[in-house]
Amino acid sequence: MTTSTWSTTKILTGAAALAFALTISGLSQTASSTPPQTGASSPAAPVNTPTATGQQPLDMQSHEGFWGHVNPMARKKWVNRQTEPIKGRLNELDQLTAKNAADIKALDVRATAGIQQANDTANAANATATTASGIATSAQTSATGAATKANNLNTTVANLDQYKTVSEAELRFAPGSTVVGKKSRAALDDMADQLNGQKGYIIQVQGYTHARGTEMSAKMADSVVRYLVEKKNVPIFRIYKMGYGNARPTDAKIGKGNVVEVTLMHNSLADMDSNGSSGSTIGATQSSNTASPGTAASQPATSN
Repeated sequence: MTTSTWSTTKILTGAAALAFALTISGLSQTASSTPPQTGASSPAAPVNTPTATGQQPLDMQSHEGFWGHVNPMARKKWVNRQTEPIKGRLNELDQLTAKNAADIKALDVRATAGIQQANDTANAANATATTASGIATSAQTSATGAATKANNLNTTVANLDQYKTVSEAELRFAPGSTVVGKKSRAALDDMADQLNGQKGYIIQVQGYTHARGTEMSAKMADSVVRYLVEKKNVPIFRIYKMGYGNARPTDAKIGKGNVVEVTLMHNSLADMDSNGSSGSTIGATQSSNTASPGTAASQPATSN
């Protein structure tokens, strides 16, 4: 046998031995990786816990090859078969996420509408309460005004027979004459002009002379009454006249001679009427209960 032939035989024998050794090693690894099974043990039941999508978990089967792990040279079809369930679950998760987002948005819309409705109801209740408060305030004001008017009316009724002096005028007559003179007429005009539309007043006409007897003083008083009724349209029932002759009151501030004293008096009805009418002449011009006889008619006159 030649040297070259011997060398070739030696190489083939070493290769066969190496292949056999590798085969034995692979079989031993496979046997060691497989757990021993006894008759007493039974395979564990798989745990199937539903996922968020409501489906069972994926059962991934790797099918290890000769090399003890996933074949690194796996084909495209095999990869697609492995990833297709994952893609399906991802699509389901996307749909579930979109559904949850829509539900959250709808819930937010309903919550916003509920809050707005609650605010509107609260505003309406507040407006109603404000209106009711205004009505109550108005009613209270009306009740207070009615009570005030009732009190004023009671006072007016109680004081109907209580008259107070508003103004006075002293009219002088020439001896033996009963004619109302120019100055006296002017004084009567001033007094009568204040009585337009007034209520609750009376006029006292009192005649005095220096001589005894009441005939002359009564005639002078009649002249004054006639002038007021005929020229100034003063109702006769509001005039009270009397002739006293020379019987003068001791405390009266009446001048000597032939004099007619005219006194305008008001009761509570006239006061109420003047208070209710801001444009009343008497209420605006008279500020005291008793007017001093300082008018032109109260000045002594030498003639009628």
